[in-house]
This record gives sequence, structure tokens and C-alpha cells, in this order.
Amino acid sequence: MRTFQKYVLLMLLTIPLGAFAQQTVRGVVTEASSGLPLPGVNVIVKGTTTGTTTDFDGNYEIEAENGSILQFSYIGFQTIEKPVTEATLNVALQEDTQQLDEVVVIGYGTVKKEDATGAVDMVTSKDFNQGPVTSAQQLISGKVAGVSVTSGSGAPGEGQNIVIRGLGSLTLSNSPLIVVDGIPLDNGGVGGSRNPLNLINPNDIESMVVLKDASATSIYGSRAANGVIMITTKKGKDGEFKFNYSGSTVVYSPIDDINVLSPSEFRNLVTETGSDDAIARMSNSATDWQDQIYTNAVGFEHSFSALGNAFGVPMRASLGYSDHDGILKSDNFNRTTASLNLTPSLFDDHLKIELNARGMYTENTFANRGAIGSSIAFDPTKPVFDQNAPDKFNNYSGWYVTDSETGDVIQNNLAPTNPVALLKLQDDNAEVRRFIGNAKVDYKLHFFPDLTATVNMGYDISNSNGRTFVSENMPSSQEDWNGSLFRYSNNSRNRLFDAYLTYQKDVNDHSFNFVTGYSYQDFRYDDDNYNSELEEDGNPDFIQIGRSKNVLLSYFGRFNYGFQDKYLLTATLRADASSKLNPDDRWGYFPSVALAWNIQNEDFLMASKVVDELKLRIGYGEVGNVNGLGDYNFLTRYTGSQSTANYQFGSTFYQTYRPEPINENLRWEVGKTFNAGIDFSLFQRRIYGSINAYIKETQDLISNTTIDPFTNFGNIIPANIGDMENKGFEVALNWNAIRNDHFKWTISYNIAVNDNEITNLPDQQFVGGISGGVGNTIQTHIEGEAPFSFLVYEQVYDDAGKPLEGVYVDRNDDGIINDNDRYIYKDPYADIFMGLNTNLTYKDWDLAIITRANFGNYMYDNVASSTSYLARLTENNILTNLHADYLATGFSTITETNLQSDHYVKDASFFKVDNITLGYTLKNALPNASIRLYGSAQNILTVSDYNGIDPEISGGIDNNFYPRPRSFVFGVNLDF
Repeated sequence: MRTFQKYVLLMLLTIPLGAFAQQTVRGVVTEASSGLPLPGVNVIVKGTTTGTTTDFDGNYEIEAENGSILQFSYIGFQTIEKPVTEATLNVALQEDTQQLDEVVVIGYGTVKKEDATGAVDMVTSKDFNQGPVTSAQQLISGKVAGVSVTSGSGAPGEGQNIVIRGLGSLTLSNSPLIVVDGIPLDNGGVGGSRNPLNLINPNDIESMVVLKDASATSIYGSRAANGVIMITTKKGKDGEFKFNYSGSTVVYSPIDDINVLSPSEFRNLVTETGSDDAIARMSNSATDWQDQIYTNAVGFEHSFSALGNAFGVPMRASLGYSDHDGILKSDNFNRTTASLNLTPSLFDDHLKIELNARGMYTENTFANRGAIGSSIAFDPTKPVFDQNAPDKFNNYSGWYVTDSETGDVIQNNLAPTNPVALLKLQDDNAEVRRFIGNAKVDYKLHFFPDLTATVNMGYDISNSNGRTFVSENMPSSQEDWNGSLFRYSNNSRNRLFDAYLTYQKDVNDHSFNFVTGYSYQDFRYDDDNYNSELEEDGNPDFIQIGRSKNVLLSYFGRFNYGFQDKYLLTATLRADASSKLNPDDRWGYFPSVALAWNIQNEDFLMASKVVDELKLRIGYGEVGNVNGLGDYNFLTRYTGSQSTANYQFGSTFYQTYRPEPINENLRWEVGKTFNAGIDFSLFQRRIYGSINAYIKETQDLISNTTIDPFTNFGNIIPANIGDMENKGFEVALNWNAIRNDHFKWTISYNIAVNDNEITNLPDQQFVGGISGGVGNTIQTHIEGEAPFSFLVYEQVYDDAGKPLEGVYVDRNDDGIINDNDRYIYKDPYADIFMGLNTNLTYKDWDLAIITRANFGNYMYDNVASSTSYLARLTENNILTNLHADYLATGFSTITETNLQSDHYVKDASFFKVDNITLGYTLKNALPNASIRLYGSAQNILTVSDYNGIDPEISGGIDNNFYPRPRSFVFGVNLDF
């Protein structure tokens, strides 16, 4: 009996040992849809570090205990977990529709990326640029082929210039249409605002979709000539509340200065070349004036959001605060944002409601940018303060003279003003408030569920109050100077009403989607200005009131057809009527058609182990443009005379009004685009990307033209007089170089080549005004060349490569150097754009590097051309510093031909390392929370042959540019 009991006890003790004993588990991982094996699938015992990957035939082998959980994960497929119950465990993975069937927001609807027929690129929040980002445009810089994003300057919160596939207009706006949660925004902003898109906290953005070709943009008709960027903000979700806090501290540092003569070089040059009087004017200081106006600056960002379900309603709320100083002393950008999103669904999801509300309050303090030019010119032998300087000017050093009649001490009217005084004695600030909200209702009809009715109502209102106060102590050449005040109040309103029907039906192998609708949008602007200087002069216009309004009325339709998910057709038509045009030419009709072929769904590719996606696209579309056109050019408008031009009747002077030129025949600019493209994915999305080629023709360009005298109220009017062409190609490549549970490495590269040419323009136009003379220009619009091409004289050099002053090539061999010898030499827009980004993740570490390059862009160095001649040093009975280019040229005087020499047009091609960010995630630092700590550096490296302050300046004329700083960021992101 005892022997039997011992035997039973031994059996009971060994049962659990057998149950938890290690065993070898084998199996095959396949793709559920095709049954094909999947190589490289990560297989890990959950809760441990034990793992392996499948071989080329999908086989795996791993040691695991009975009852443990195996986790199978692979990029592009849903991660699944399976318990170990026997020695063989085969698994079939489903494609992750969130990755392979990405839903892309397009105009008045959405489409699966696989079903898109146009040139559409989407960048989601996980791929956004990191670092000190204060505006939405910065998130996609260098990320999308054919999209150029350039900041207006280095000021905090500064606006960004976005150009998609080259310039499409000469005088109208070249900026894309921005649509935020279904509301098309006005491209302009109110006074006192640095950037219209500052209303959105970048942390609130979920994705940005770029519509590039006309077949994709024509649904937006008249405003889509320059492309469309659709911003979708983060929305509420069902489930328990989740919270996020992100904060960062930024340190900004000046990188470089304008290359002017140092104090010692300046002193030596005055001594060698100046008269005794000039030498006697030198002071005993050695002041670096650029160092006096620039400084290290600090910025802070804080953002908090809550996401979850409140009382059965999915919602998201956020608060944001930004405070950034600029490197130009006294510059500051301060912003507070708040947003609320509610997405309730009723009647078994037949009725879906989306409510968005977003508010912004900004306080801007603008530094006086005139200090930049003054710091270049001001005498470096003078100190900041001089005890001999007038007390009424706070003893700021300067060039002062005494009026022989009154005895008043004033500033020499040809002298630059002390740059420190310009910053300290001018107070330029503004407060901007903006609210944008919309209510969108989708109702899927109960009695006809294939039909959805949508109404979207939006409201966008901005107002600003600003003032520029110049102290009475500011050095001035006015004898009666007592300070000045300019005050303004601007209001803008944008109202939107959209109503449309969407019919969606799948019948066997056929899918149909039809959208038809109506849109009404009106814009109103109210401006009030006060100018104390005009009031003191007796000008009745010291208070100016401006009111304007324009309306856009539209009807639109889109038809999508698909057969067997292989053959796709999209056709759209939009009719727009703009109040900016006369009633006879007010309506514009903008059609498009696109075809696509999903080759990967053909039988001969279904079983391919190489090709995951292969789609051919071809499309044609037309879009219009009147963005930037005045509201009432077809009507007679009157402008009041200034006080110095009033009409005298008896002893009384009366203000008169003159009519402005009109053009009753203005029509739409129309852009016609043909696009062909390929989308591809290889080796289970190991490599994927797209290729596009396009030709875009803009017809009926609106530009200024000269008309016969006495036929209008002026001899220059805007008219439809020209045509322009852009053609090029784009390539976007993405490579998942390494992907496993511990290490992921992705590389993204894009390149765009664009050629821009004016193909028809009866009148040559001279543009690109420059400093250094009166009325001089350096650029031109002329048929057969790129817009804004440089029009210059060809400089002659000696054997040592030094330019010979006043010597130029007589290009027409007539023995005279005049305007007929000027020639077209380069243009400011790059022929080639490139972006190269890489992301590495190793366990809890992450590293992102963002780089860009432009090739073929040229810059006119107006700083050097207008400030590097010897006569400037001592002219006008003052001393003025020179640009160091004088040491290379030795030019003695400034002339119109010197200013327009091709010597100052420089190759500004560049390679930039925009950002490097290194982060570490603490997943278990707090219960139910993760913390990511990161450091980032922005504007790290610029490689260029250009010697100016920055090779990337919009417009191609370098003149007193506010330099972009280098910045260093430390940040924290907390999810809980």
C-alpha cells in the first residue's frame, strides 16, 4: 500500500514539471490571402527575450513552454498571438489594411491609397519632421517630391513659402490651397500675423495630404491651380481616456554674419584712401554691430491633449502654449492654442457628426528689421553710446548735424541710424485672435443606405490689433520730430457652406462612387489704420478705412468606377463663379479624368513573391486661378488725393478723387496638367515608392501690360496676356533596410526635376527691385525663359580673375554698352530638389536624420552689390562700412551697370542637414505610462558655394535677410 502511495505522489509531482517543460515548436507562417510563405516574420515568446525569424520558405523553430504565447509580427501584416498547445503551430497572417489600404483624404471624401488615380502623397504624424516646429508647413519640408517649403526668414513663427511643381503664375499667388478639416483657408492673413497657419498647433495634426496634379485637385476648381494640401487634425476615439503631454526647450544661436570689413580693416582703409577730414571722423571704438543686434535666444513649447469617450461621445481636446524669442533682439512670438473635437454617431452609425473648434491667441513683438541693414553699414569705429551725442537721442552714437538757422541738432538724412537705437526705441507689437470651426453631418439614408447626404458648415474669423510706436528719442533728420504712432485693426471672416451627396455601390466585380454637390464661400475684410505722421502733416487720410468682400459659388461632381480592383476611372467637373471677375467671364469650368491599372491584381502577378503593388496612372485636368487678384478690378474705383495734391478753390483746398485703371475683360488663369505615374511595392513592402512625370501649361496668365494712352485711367493694367509651362518628373523611394523586433532602419529619398518656361508673353516685364539706386531691377519676365530670370551685364575679368570695373561684354557688337547688352543669366528656382531622410530604431532608442539639397538655383547678392564700392566709405560727410566683396573687386563707385553685373549672380545650390533627433523611450518608468526623452538639433550644416548669409532665400534676391538660426532642443513626451 505504501509503495502505491509513493508511486501516486511521484506522478502528481511530475505532472506540473511535464506541463511546463521546454519543447521545440515548429511551423510555417504564410500570407492568408495567397497561402504563400512569408520570410522574415518575427516570432517571439511573449514576455521574454526569446525570439527568431522565419526563413525564406516561412519556416520557424523556437523553444517554448506549453501554454506560453507566441507573437507573430511582420511589417504590412496584423500582429497575432497564438498559445502553444502542441509541437506544430502554423500561422496565416492577414494584411494590415491600415498600412496597405491607407485611407487618403481627398476633396469631399476619402479613397483607399490603392484606389487613388491621381498624384497624391500623404505624410502622417509618425513621419513628420521633428525639432523646433512652430508651423504646420515645416512638418513636411523635404518629405514630398516636388514640394518646396522655404521659411520666409529666421524669425520665430515666420511664414513658409510652399511651391508645388514650380511657379504657375507671374502676378497671382503661387501658394497651394490649404484645407483644414474640410475648410479651405484664405491664403492671406490679418496684419500683425506672422503666418496664417500658426492657428494650428503642429501636435494636433494627424496627417497632411498633398494633391499635386490637376486630376486630383480639380475637384477644388479655381483655387487648386498650385496644388492642394489637406490637413486632417487628430480626432476623438472610443475607449478609455488617454493623455499626452509634450514639452520642449529650444536654444537658438546665430550661425554667421554678413561679411563686412572688420573694425581694423575699416580703419586701415579709411587711413589709406580717405581725406584728412574723413580720417578725423573716425572714433576710437571697435564695434561689431551685427554682434550688437543678434543674440542667443530661448523658446518653450508645451502641449497637452486628452483623447477618449465622454458620455458616449468620442472626443479629443488639446491646449498648447509657445513662447519663442528671436535671435534679432526684442523679437518674440507667443501663442496659445486650444482645440476640441467631438465625433458622435447616432442611429446605428447612420448619422455621423463631426464638430471641430480651434482657437488661437498670439502676441507678436516684431523687432525692427531695419537694424539688419544698418548694422552692415554703420561705422564700426563708433561706440553704441556717445556722451557727446545729443541727449534728446538718448546719447546713441550717430552722424548728427546742426541746422544753421534753428540751431537744432538732427541726424544727417543720408546716414544710417544706430542699429541698437532702432531695436530699443521702436515698439512694434500686435495681438491676433483666430477661431476656426466646422460642423459636418453625414447621414446614410435608412431607406437607401448606398446614399449619404453630407452638410459641412465652417466659420473662420480673425482679428488683430497692432501698433508701431517710435520713440521721440529715435535719431531723426526731422527738426520737429516728436515720435510717431501707427495703429491698425484688421478683421477677416471666411464662411463656408458645403452640401453634397455620395453614392457608393459595389455590384459583383464593379464598384461605383458618385459625388455631387454645391459650395458657397465668402470672404470679408475690414481694415482700419491710423497714422500720426499723416495727421501732423494735415493729410485727411490719417485715418484709413478699407472694406472688401469676395464670393465663390461652386457646383461639383466626381465619378469613380472600379472593375475587379484592377481598372479604375475617376472623372470630375467643377463649375466656379468668382465675384472677382466680371459677370460675363465669372464662371469657369474645370474638368479632369484619370485612369489607373492595379497590375498586381492581375492573375500573372497574384502569385509573385517580388511585386506587392504595381499601379499605372494617367490623368489630365484643368484648374483655375484668381488667388491674389484684387476684388474689384472690373469696376471703376476712386482713390483720394494726398494733402500735397489737393485742389485749391479760393482760399480753401479740397481733396480730389481719381479713378483707377479698370479691365472689364479679366478672365480665369487656367492650368492644364497631364500626369503619368507608377506606384510600386516590392518584397512585402521592403521597397516601395512612386514615379511621376508631368506637363503643366498655364494659359491666360494674368500680368501687367501697357495699354495705349487715353484709353483707360492709366497706362498699365492687369490682363490675360501670356502662357507658361512647367514640365518635370518626380521619384520617391522608401527602403525598409532592416526590420525586426529590436532594430528597424528605414531610408526615404525623393528627387524632383522641374523646368519652368514662359511660352507666350507679348510684353517683356522688368521685376525684382534692388537696393543701390532708384528704380533698378535685376529680374525679368520674357518669352522663352524662366520667370524671374536675372537680366544682367556680362562682367569682364582680368587674367587673375578680378572683375574690371565698368568693363562688360558688348554682346551685340555695336560698340556701345547699354541695355541692349544685358542678357538672361540663370534664375532663382532650383532645377533639382532632393530630400534624404533616415530613421533608425534600436530597442527603445530612435534616431532621425533629415537632409535636403537644391541644385541649379542662383542668388543675386544685393548686399554685396550695393555696399562694396570705395566712394561709399566716406561719401556724404559720414563714414560707412563696406561689404568685404570690395576687397575682391576694388570697385570705386556704384553705377547702374555695376549693380546689374552678373558678378553678383551666384550659384546658390546647397546641401543641408536640417535636423538630427535622438530619442529614448522609457516604457515602464511609470505605471500605464511611457516617457520619451529626446534631443534635437536644427539647421546643423549647410554646404554651398554661395558666400552670402543663406543660399535659400525666396525670390533669389539677398538683401538684409533675417538669418535662420541653429537650434538645439531638449524635449519630453509623456503618454499615460
